[in-house]
Amino acid sequence: MPTYAPTYWALIEDAAEGWGDHVVVADDHGRTLSASALRDEACRAAAGLAAAGIGSGSVVSWQIPTVLEAVVIMGALARLDAVQNPIIPILREREVGFITRQVGTEFFITPETWRGFGHGALARGIGDEVGFTTIGLDMASPPVIGEIRLPQGDPATLAPVPGAEGRDSLVRWFYYSSGTTADPKGARHTDLSIMAAASGMLELVGFNQRDVYPIAWPFSHIGGSTMLTVSLVGGVQLVLFDTFDPATTPERMAAHRPTLLGSAVPFFNAFMAAQQRHGDEPLFPELRACAGGGAPIPAEIHEELHRTLGVAGVTGSWGLTEFPIATSCTPDDPRAVRTFTVGRASPGVTIRAVLADGNDAGLDVEGELVLRGSQQFLGYIDPALDAHAFIDDNWFRTGDLGVVQSDGNIRLTGRLKDIIIRNAENISALEVEELLFKHPDVVDAAVIGLPDQRTGERVCAVVVLHDGATLTIDGLRDHCRALGLAIQKCPEQLEITDAIPRNGMGKTLKQPLIATYRNKAGV
Repeated sequence: MPTYAPTYWALIEDAAEGWGDHVVVADDHGRTLSASALRDEACRAAAGLAAAGIGSGSVVSWQIPTVLEAVVIMGALARLDAVQNPIIPILREREVGFITRQVGTEFFITPETWRGFGHGALARGIGDEVGFTTIGLDMASPPVIGEIRLPQGDPATLAPVPGAEGRDSLVRWFYYSSGTTADPKGARHTDLSIMAAASGMLELVGFNQRDVYPIAWPFSHIGGSTMLTVSLVGGVQLVLFDTFDPATTPERMAAHRPTLLGSAVPFFNAFMAAQQRHGDEPLFPELRACAGGGAPIPAEIHEELHRTLGVAGVTGSWGLTEFPIATSCTPDDPRAVRTFTVGRASPGVTIRAVLADGNDAGLDVEGELVLRGSQQFLGYIDPALDAHAFIDDNWFRTGDLGVVQSDGNIRLTGRLKDIIIRNAENISALEVEELLFKHPDVVDAAVIGLPDQRTGERVCAVVVLHDGATLTIDGLRDHCRALGLAIQKCPEQLEITDAIPRNGMGKTLKQPLIATYRNKAGV
């Protein structure tokens, strides 16, 4: 297991000394930062932010897209020893207002305008109520090479770096879950818990200084600080993409000669379509793995990636905002990759499956997965949520159902809250979704439970089809039955849509689907 610096800022300083001019991060606008340049830009930005009043312990929310500024602001706030609260850019007034009120935001850093939306105006409107200061950034125009669009100051004016003592219990990060069902839940993290999440990526996936990894998901997701840790410890070059256009972004990523690609079904479909446009010559000749962790990957996607891009499948990992990167597959273990496991426990992590009565399920028996390890959060910002979150001796309840296999791999089987109860029988939405992806006409799919007067809940399949394809409920049920699905688990309602709503990490947003289709009769 890697040994990490005592603070996130010390991590950045160590990387500057160890990697020097090695490029650790670039973006889609042609800009790059070496490890030493990242340290220096973070110091200049820290001085600019200190002049605005930000210091040790200040609670700073920031909502910046996936560009170099997001990395530099993360480093600058670490240098100031501030408490930072990254917020993904797609969140709007309800979520941003809830989050900033709960964490007690003192400063909010955001673009004035981004992709036509007035983030600055939204922040100031909320800030007038909550009582924080908004620092608006001019990011509407494409950046100039060599320019970082953040406040600047003289690093010589900065206060000394705080000591490292007591950092294992000092909260310096507030991260929020995606909030797909109700109010988002805020997790309290330390520098050490954030850095420890990188261990699985470094030791199991094997990220190293020869790797190039494009990122098109929100860097303000907890995966951003994790992957920056991976980069600073392992020398990985991250390439940041603030937008993802399936028609053009894969080719732009290919220009960087990536060794890994991620991270969810829509992205993988786009990569495979780009390869088909490109012809027989590999579009990604250096590719050694596809990595996924935002949502379970259907077996059919693994097979298609193997055929199209030559990788074993998706090197899956599993984690939560409260406990990032709990497990990961290794790219050179195709059996684990392609048998619907999410790999082994990350270094320092212990995993159990427990039954409803709290007893251990044992090996190869389904139960709720509970975790303990160095990347575990300290608890929720709302302490009332903690009582249900932990059992026994500080084991974290994930809410995920799964199996600890006798070979050491972890297999996810569903979510406690993603179970459809039909005629008092539990049906795993994940089990049905896996079969939908095996249908030749289905591009994307989600399974939801809808209220039903006769059965309590009915199984509804929401699918995206290939262009020109058609599908009926009878045809879909026949398909599922042919693959061995019990008749009572087969979809009773079929809805065809243009796109499945997902968050920035590729996780299906089922509440909007339920709201859309709950009042429709089965078809």
